[in-house]
Amino acid sequence: MYLLGFDVGSSSVKACLLEAETGTAVASAFFPETEMAIEAPEPGFAEQHPEAWWQNACLASKAVLAKANAQPQDVKAIGVSYQMHGLVVVDRKLNVLRPSIIWCDSRAVPYGNQAFEALGRGKSLTHLLNSPGNFTAAKLAWVKANEPGIYAEADKFMLPGDYLAARMTGDIVTTPSGLSEGILWDFLENRPADFLMQYYGFDASLIPTIKPTFSEQGHLTGPAAAELGLAEGTPVTYRAGDQPNNALSLNVLDPGEIAATAGTSGVVYGVSELAKYDPQSRVNTFLHVNHTAEAPRYGVLLCVNGTGILNSWLRNQVLRGSVSYADMNDIAAHAPVGADGLVCLPFGNGAERVLENRDLGATFQGLQLTRHSLPHLIRAAQEGIVFALYYGIQVMEQVGVGLKTIRAGEANMFLSPIFGDTLANLTGAEIELYNTDGAQGAARGAGLGLGIYKNRDEAFTGLKVVRTINADIRDKDRFQDAYGRWLDQLARAIQ
Repeated sequence: MYLLGFDVGSSSVKACLLEAETGTAVASAFFPETEMAIEAPEPGFAEQHPEAWWQNACLASKAVLAKANAQPQDVKAIGVSYQMHGLVVVDRKLNVLRPSIIWCDSRAVPYGNQAFEALGRGKSLTHLLNSPGNFTAAKLAWVKANEPGIYAEADKFMLPGDYLAARMTGDIVTTPSGLSEGILWDFLENRPADFLMQYYGFDASLIPTIKPTFSEQGHLTGPAAAELGLAEGTPVTYRAGDQPNNALSLNVLDPGEIAATAGTSGVVYGVSELAKYDPQSRVNTFLHVNHTAEAPRYGVLLCVNGTGILNSWLRNQVLRGSVSYADMNDIAAHAPVGADGLVCLPFGNGAERVLENRDLGATFQGLQLTRHSLPHLIRAAQEGIVFALYYGIQVMEQVGVGLKTIRAGEANMFLSPIFGDTLANLTGAEIELYNTDGAQGAARGAGLGLGIYKNRDEAFTGLKVVRTINADIRDKDRFQDAYGRWLDQLARAIQ
């Protein structure tokens, strides 16, 4: 008996086939093998075509079944994880009306800021726990104002995972957690944020049917099953945004537990039982996947857009793809902590919430042509990524999220010794790296949603720590000095 999880990222769509009884991932695959394109028709724009997500999900699904020699009827449930904050608009026949405006698109910032001021900061923060900012609701407002013909045809708006599930089942469904990610949930009233919908002039009918995160949310149609290589009628029983789902994949479900990722973007995600907010919305509070009225669980999310994408840019543009990421880590190790004074601000992937929606671009400061070389460039970039995350972690601490242990999958930037050592030495936290990823988490979520797993102990059988990273007290001062130089450059950039 198997569980199938999908993780719709901005780089690829991953699938994982999990053996339900043992909790063992028996097969994984991702498509495309090169990164999915992100289109930028204008500065600050970032779009992807939902059809690409679907086609890559079909390829990944067939690949994992073939690798495991599994039969379609042996897959008992499907879970979906997805890139957060995106917008998909469809007509009554589920036709996509325009490319998806994805998470790192900055065009909607003015629409969110205007709503924040018009509705009042107090009301927005107490009811939404966030500014409308650059999230899904504001992106829909941009469509309404700038593409009225498309808006007039829209029957529903969805998050990326809602769309993938709708292609599977024909049912357009979302979750309270998903609506909270779009800044469309009223935390005080425990329902969709009617006052924000009314401000933007959105009809309530645009909101999909709302179902619990862990529940039967539809069943595979015959045509969808054929394209996926699965059995008709297989239920979809879980969906969540990629960061709440990453927390689930790491068994981060209770207050005081912290999860992190460092892929295209970098995220630190902490769980709290208190509905608290940052007055400047530099970090954001959402409903966590296991939130209930009886046992409230809120996810406090720090996101830095410019993370692994900077490392990728260096590899593909500066090094022309001539070396692997592992080779880059080896090269960077030849530069000292602090990169001999070279400082990198990694903010080159859209407006950064932790900087109050400023879009600074990525820059290197203090470059000395007679002193700095490729190792310094790579090390400064990786340290700059960590410094940006640490800057946000300090904001999270102001919201009441403590930091003793960080859990993450052994993947992406956490494969870099420089990244891990810098993060451990700055935070003082022990970093636990696990044998998991978002697709595996979605598969476990599917098992919980179908009731195959009765509790978290059963669901996380098979989850193992593969490596830990601890601070080296001898290096603490050098890392702090380097971070201080980085802060000085950031202060100059945001003046």
